[in-house]
Amino acid sequence: MIDVTCVLDAKSVLGEGPLWDVGEQGLYWVDIKRRLIHRFDPATGEDKSWSTPEDVGSLAVREQGGLVVALKSGFHFYNLENGEAASLALPQGQPGNNRFNDGKPDRLGRFWAGSMDDHEKSPTGGLFRLDKNLECKQMVDGIICSNSLCWSPDNRVMYYADSWQRTIWAWDFELETGTVRNRRVFVEVPRSEGVPDGATVDAEGFIWVALWDGWQVVRYDPVGRAHRSVKVPVARPTCPMFGGPRLDMIFLTSASIGLPDPELKKQPLAGGLFAFEPGVSGLPEMRFRG
Repeated sequence: MIDVTCVLDAKSVLGEGPLWDVGEQGLYWVDIKRRLIHRFDPATGEDKSWSTPEDVGSLAVREQGGLVVALKSGFHFYNLENGEAASLALPQGQPGNNRFNDGKPDRLGRFWAGSMDDHEKSPTGGLFRLDKNLECKQMVDGIICSNSLCWSPDNRVMYYADSWQRTIWAWDFELETGTVRNRRVFVEVPRSEGVPDGATVDAEGFIWVALWDGWQVVRYDPVGRAHRSVKVPVARPTCPMFGGPRLDMIFLTSASIGLPDPELKKQPLAGGLFAFEPGVSGLPEMRFRG
């Protein structure tokens, strides 16, 4: 039995996008609907936050300082010293109800983020790649709710999901060019087990997926078989991320959005930040090189 601990009773509305920065030894994460960027220091328990002008779906630390963030309208640089966001790539032709969601950098320092229909009904979202030269290209379309983005340890496979199609796909991934091909189903999550949300990969090539409304994080082997389930004390875990000095801890964001009062009373830690020791290590996340 794995002990899952609440390390920060954040009471976030829609906690998401955790990203461990090895250089800072800190965890960045976002509360999408409160429009907040957070940085949590597990050594001290301190959590610092910054406001954003729009819903903020995901982020990466920049090698040149500050952050790159996926806001509702597109990609921006974010200055942590003055809290200002500077627009750099706004995908054209996006419906007004679309916003950006899950994202992270690949291992050559490009930033990827997926968009979604904020009403979670229409397949108007997709996956975008922001290159180091700041050019933006859409790589996947026809998505309702982008999630579960991560890459295999050998960089040969990219994983990406549409939560409301309850499907995680795998693509052949070409690291040097950042291109994908040969899309196939990796996992179809049964309705009874929850909805696939955020994901991360461990050093053994297994995929850890938070299952929204499933009260669990599931570890899948490289061919998509469920290997183990870690039960968590909230219904809506959103995204796991390896962190800590040895990358042997999983930090887990969660959400309270949409839960009626009786449910909130049953799970008072909903929206909190959790941590547990999975018994395996992760891989370091890259910084954005643009």
